[in-house]
Amino acid sequence: MENQEPTRLTRPRKRKKKRKGKTWLLVTLICLLLAAGAGYIFRKQVALLAFDTLMKDTVAETLDQSYEKIDEEVKPEKVQNPFSILLLGTDERKNEPGRSDTIIFSVVRPKDGKVLLISIPRDTYTEIAEENKKSKINAAYARGGIKRSVDTVENLLGSNVDFYATINFQGLKDVVDKLGGVRLPITKVIENKQKYHEKLRIEPNKPIYDGKDALSYARYREDSDFNRTMRHRVLIDAILARALEIKNITKLPDLMKVAGSNFKTNMTSTFMIDLAKTFYEGGSMPAISNYMLKGKGAMRDSLWYYDPDEKDIEYIRKLIANWHDPNTPADQLIEPASDDDKAKASGNS
Repeated sequence: MENQEPTRLTRPRKRKKKRKGKTWLLVTLICLLLAAGAGYIFRKQVALLAFDTLMKDTVAETLDQSYEKIDEEVKPEKVQNPFSILLLGTDERKNEPGRSDTIIFSVVRPKDGKVLLISIPRDTYTEIAEENKKSKINAAYARGGIKRSVDTVENLLGSNVDFYATINFQGLKDVVDKLGGVRLPITKVIENKQKYHEKLRIEPNKPIYDGKDALSYARYREDSDFNRTMRHRVLIDAILARALEIKNITKLPDLMKVAGSNFKTNMTSTFMIDLAKTFYEGGSMPAISNYMLKGKGAMRDSLWYYDPDEKDIEYIRKLIANWHDPNTPADQLIEPASDDDKAKASGNS
């Protein structure tokens, strides 16, 4: 009984300490949650700050080595209005003239986070610039390099090409490996079996595909030109998705070095960096709309060609004009008609 009074006197103090302890614990927990939320919200800003501080100059210096203009035209230096770019995947090997195996006319709308990709089959029968005769469109690169390719595509589509970018397939393989592989929708074995085709085989349902498999995916040719073009577009999407992952932003200098002489463009380093940052700050992948020039196969002098549909060329010209116009609101952009590329892209049809 003698100890009761002191006990009563000390209990309130103990309770206050408990409440105080719980209060501080709650405050600390709230602060941690807020910090975690802020970290999630601002992680892109932090990554971009780190890039500007630590890597921007190195990346710019490396990109400058890939710069190669084709004329004296003044190109836009700021990422503002929509612009067009011709993307070429070249297949240059020993003892063979380089040909543009992948030809994609694209319109980029940085502010809207949208990209239009128009694939042109490599066997498209059209007039080659400066030659006044028709042939397969991929011959333009072999005979006159990037300038003749640009001029030929401009003549076909009736639209100016603001920029170009080419990458050799060997460079594509190395870039994929540096990114740690890509995800591809392959559900069945893809294999070249014909005698005169390059031997390749890709196993299905892998979580990640390395550069060798990615290159084989692009080169596989024993189904149709339509499906092959679809695969090229799927691969571009996969590489973009992988490159925009936060963990890969620190790999940019190495990626540029890997591309090296395999990559050429007339976009300046400043323009490319600003463009990449614009998309990265958008918080998601650019929305990509795909379309492929329609046509039908035809034999001439024992060679297979792809005759483009004239009505479809007119439709594509309308599509490009709509997307390239800076006054076109995002909600009034013409979405290209579906060409069922999801079913075709895996190479299983």
